[in-house]
Parts: sequence; C-alpha cells; structure tokens
Amino acid sequence: MNSVLLIVIIAVAIALIFDVINGFHDSANSIATVVSTRVLSPKLAVLWAAFFNFIAMFVFAPRVAGTVSKIVKINPADPAFLYVVLAGVLGAVVWDLLTWWWAIPTSSSHALIGGLAGAGMTYMGASVISWDKLITTMQYIPLAPLIGFAGGFVLMIAVYWIFRKWAPDKVDKFFRKGQLVSAALYSLGHGGNDAQKTMGVILAILIASGYVAKNTEISITDTKTLWIVLSCHAAMAFGTALGGWRIVKTMGMKLTKLKPVNGFCAETAGAFTLFMVTHLGIPISTTHTIAGSIIGVGSTMHFSQIKWSLAGRIIIAWFVTIPCSAIIAGLTFYIFKTLHLWL
Repeated sequence: MNSVLLIVIIAVAIALIFDVINGFHDSANSIATVVSTRVLSPKLAVLWAAFFNFIAMFVFAPRVAGTVSKIVKINPADPAFLYVVLAGVLGAVVWDLLTWWWAIPTSSSHALIGGLAGAGMTYMGASVISWDKLITTMQYIPLAPLIGFAGGFVLMIAVYWIFRKWAPDKVDKFFRKGQLVSAALYSLGHGGNDAQKTMGVILAILIASGYVAKNTEISITDTKTLWIVLSCHAAMAFGTALGGWRIVKTMGMKLTKLKPVNGFCAETAGAFTLFMVTHLGIPISTTHTIAGSIIGVGSTMHFSQIKWSLAGRIIIAWFVTIPCSAIIAGLTFYIFKTLHLWL
C-alpha cells in the first residue's frame, strides 16, 4: 500500500467519523421538539430521526456536496492539497467535540466550511478559496435562523386561527400525531443537507489525491460514487441513533416551553427551510434553522417566555464557529507542513 492511498483511507475514515459526530451532535436539531413535548421518548425519537436521515439520499440531488467540494480550489497535481482537506476535517471534528462537551448547539456545517477555508488559506492564502461559495454560505448564518423564525411565527399564527374553535385537549391530541410527520420531514431535510457536506469532503479528498477527475460529480446512479452516498448517509444515521441528549435539553427544553402544536410548527418551518436550501445547493446549519424556528414559535406566545440570554449565547457561538474551526484547522495544517508529510 503506497503512502498516498494510506492517507486517503485515513482521511476518508476521519470524514466519516465527522459524519457520525455530526449525527449525534445535530440529532438534537431533529428530535429536540418531539422529545421536549413528550410525543416520543428519546430512544424512539433518535431511531425515528435516524431512519429519515438515511433515506434522504433518495430524495435530494447532491448539490450541497458539489458546493462543499469546491470551497477550496484543489490542484490534483499538488499533494499538499490532500493534507489541506484532512486538516480542514480535523479542525471541524475538534470544534464539534468541544461544543458538544460544552452543550452548545453550534453548526457542524460551518465548522467544516471554516476548517476547509482555514487550512486552505494557511497553505496558499486567500486566492485558493472559492469566495462566491464561501460568502453565500456565510450569508446564511443570519438568513437561516431568520427564515426559520419567520416560518415558525407565521405558521403558528395560522394554526392558532385555523384551530381557534377546537378544544385544547383535541388540539393537543391532533398535533401529537402531526408531530410524527413534522419530525420526519425535518429529519429528512437534516439528512439531505448535512450528509452531503461529508460527501463533498470525500469527493475533495479523492480529487486531491488524483483518484477521480477534477470534474467528477457525485450521483447515486454512478457506481463509482454510490459508495460515498451510502457511507455518508449510513454514518449520519448511526450518529443520530447515538443521540445527543445534552444538546436536546438546550434546544428543546431551555429556549422556550413547547406543546405538540408548537413543536409541529417549529419542525415544519425548519423542514421547509432545509428543503429549499438543499435544492439550491447551499450548506446551511440545521442548528441555526431549528433554533430560529423554535424562537419564532415561542414569540407568538410571549417574548418573555423565551430565554433570550441562552439564545444570545447560542448566537455568539454561531458567529465564532467559522473562525475557531479555521484556526484549529490552520494550526493542524501548519503541523503537517512542519513535519514535511508530503515531501
């Protein structure tokens, strides 16, 4: 086994580990509301979410994967780019684990984008970054929660009006069943957007190592790339099944008090946002999306019911994710360079 192939295997393994970590780190996004409203137990909820995470590969075209694989302009003739991608993934993994331990629901997506950008800039400066794709991703740091907020707010108002003559217990019973559907839709969107980010990383690894052509596109119908799709969705589903109870408590139980009808509206608004941006090929944060949706729903009841200090802490974490993961990835690549690993 030559050294390049060994590094590719290690890099792909780390990327899939990132996908597993992403799954349990972001499983809270998929199940926080359905658990906090006690429609499902935590164990059943994570299995429900994991299933829909996995089947998302049959629903969404891999446009997000294409975006992520092109964040850094890879030159296949330069062996250092393989280490750029590896350092980027390691930076994201470290940041994800730190924020999971601190129970802060930050974005695995932005950690990955920041890691790739940080490693790339450490090697060749700003010219190696596809700024149009990076800027679009960064624009959705505020846009994703705002779209979720607006969707949750409008949908909650509409539901209040439509069901205004129903008895409270009848509404509760109806939306307990409805939340199974909304949680499934959100998990489908979560799997579609998040699993594709790791697919994009693996494609970048293969391009950087020269194992596939630079213009290769991932497709479930292409036997050469099918394994990438299957492995990433399986890793995401497995990670989700492991659960992320620490962050579930933050997302679903501390931001605001939720009932099944509130959970339904938050998940549906979040699912709509994820379906839209995944179709457009934009890697957004599922954490941003569901947090914005929950706050939007909660604001229809009373702004005082929202724990704004906690929401502010989450927002600060959102904005430091890209630079922090970029710094960690940059330092990692600098270590690789110091060790002359590709020379």
